[in-house]
Amino acid sequence: MSHPSIESRATPTGITLTHVTDLYRKYENDLRRVRAEQRALRHRNPTLKAQLDDLEAEITYLLVRDTRPGVIVEIGSLHGWSTNWLLRALRDNGTGRLFTHDLIDNARRNVAPELAAGRWTFVRGDARQSLRDHGHDIDYLFIDAAHTAAFARWFVGELFPTVGSGVPVSVHDVFHGRRPWPLSEGRVVLSWLARRETAYFTASRAAAPAVNEALTTLKAGLDLSERVHHGRDDPMLFFRMP
Repeated sequence: MSHPSIESRATPTGITLTHVTDLYRKYENDLRRVRAEQRALRHRNPTLKAQLDDLEAEITYLLVRDTRPGVIVEIGSLHGWSTNWLLRALRDNGTGRLFTHDLIDNARRNVAPELAAGRWTFVRGDARQSLRDHGHDIDYLFIDAAHTAAFARWFVGELFPTVGSGVPVSVHDVFHGRRPWPLSEGRVVLSWLARRETAYFTASRAAAPAVNEALTTLKAGLDLSERVHHGRDDPMLFFRMP
């Protein structure tokens, strides 16, 4: 089942190109500072693997600023690149906590104590176990872990039902091409969204070239073009929980 266009399917509270554009303009100065901080983080830690490209990282930051979540749950942190983006958004909001779940704890070495203090909890282990019967009221869900259909069937079947309607969700590595890979996490998530007639958004260069170009042009006009990360695929999928 294919999705109608992003704009035509969006609800008034949906994540759309118009909404994202407005957020870039609203938080332009804060975003400029955070981009500089993230660039400095890479320079201090040259072996740090930055798994989010610039557009998807910035959109994540902007959505957290806009929704002001009390609790973010992050599944998959690797070296902590996305963790730093999320924590800086919470810092700039002046409120909220991040709970990160991962099998490895490399992220601990790349998050400054002053950024973590009072707002970050790292939980080492398999999220399928550590989030079982969790007690969180999840206000933002960020997923960048095992990109398999089996893992996706777990989170759409067991975790999604615990997340409230309207909560923003980010799922990484869905749109490296025009369509998600067969037997992949992305295919499972898109099928789940289609059955619920739920809108999604992506800035993927392959799957949404017009959106990618529009945001790239916007950033040039705001003097935000200098790259933080060399990646340009921006394969992340964004939606609000139905």
